[in-house]
Amino acid sequence: MNNHIQTPAFIISEPQLLVNLRLLEQIKQQAGCKVLYAIKALPLQHVLDIAKPFVDGFAVSSLYEANLAHEILDARGEIHLTTPALVASELYELTALCSHINFNSLSHHHRYATIVETQASVGLRVNPKLSFLKDSRFDPCRHYSKLGVDIDTLWHSNQIEQINGLHFHTVFSATNYTPLIKIIDKLRHYFGHALGKLAWLNFGGGYLFHSIAQHQPFIDLVQQLRRDLNVDIYIEPGNHVVGNIAVLVASVIDCFESDGKQIAVLDTSVNHLPEVFEYQLTPDIYEQIPNGQYSAILVGGTCLAGDIFGEYRFNYPLKIGDKITFKNTGAYTLVKAHRFNGHNLPNIYLKHANSSLTLIKQYHYSDYQQQWQATPSPQG
Repeated sequence: MNNHIQTPAFIISEPQLLVNLRLLEQIKQQAGCKVLYAIKALPLQHVLDIAKPFVDGFAVSSLYEANLAHEILDARGEIHLTTPALVASELYELTALCSHINFNSLSHHHRYATIVETQASVGLRVNPKLSFLKDSRFDPCRHYSKLGVDIDTLWHSNQIEQINGLHFHTVFSATNYTPLIKIIDKLRHYFGHALGKLAWLNFGGGYLFHSIAQHQPFIDLVQQLRRDLNVDIYIEPGNHVVGNIAVLVASVIDCFESDGKQIAVLDTSVNHLPEVFEYQLTPDIYEQIPNGQYSAILVGGTCLAGDIFGEYRFNYPLKIGDKITFKNTGAYTLVKAHRFNGHNLPNIYLKHANSSLTLIKQYHYSDYQQQWQATPSPQG
């Protein structure tokens, strides 16, 4: 299959996307919660169209995302906004688009609640001050966090009496429900019966449901909260929905030796997988053999010295034209990809149930030109 595509290419598996969505649908039915796809992970129209029948709406973080969600949903679903970047000039448009708006701070709530509450359900993002991640770059509850109202500050403010719901998001790629159970315990300890005056609780995202073997703890927790508090429960999966649905296929375009090691230059770069550079990750590839006889450092084709994917081992010496396939590239890749050095964005293919491919997106020089072309301001 890979020999007949134009690389670099993202290949999105429609069957795997449906597997992920059907699992969410099953959990939703058993637990009685509502599901929002967090489109920040991958806002591609084909993905949103496929997801729409399985979800209750979309979770968004900006005006542009809200506009896109509104266009796709066509008034047949909820749109929940959570962002620290709320600005007054966008507020009236956002309230017309969003069914729910979660303020990130008490300052935001004080300034904007009276504007929002006439059209949208008002919530607050709370920081429960429980960290479950070793890497603070992923941790919303890190010291000096910008994400949400400190739980102690919220408790002292009595602001919970003036909102419709609470939102929290504290994990990244979690593979068990222990963090969620601990957070709910802390919220109930702090706010007690006041939670029962709310209309909803939003657990946010960060849980890889397809990597969790036993969902009964989640189901039991949601059912108990619904019985005790009579509130709606929302989840906002993003990575679960799209993280494992795509691969990035690249071609080797040059091979040479540098300081005694083999270098293989690819026709992709960290432009297309930005988190590799941001977090110094070594992405998995299908072609690697851990004990392979041959090794090569895979590098991208830009002039950035750190445009490096890592050193890998193979059963054969890499040569020009060989294909390299990066795994699990569906989330936070295309949405962050850029054209540094003028290198084009990858082609995007959709893989169907019969393994056939459809080219659904291709970029051209005109796209790059338009991005950097100056647009004269209208004369007024």
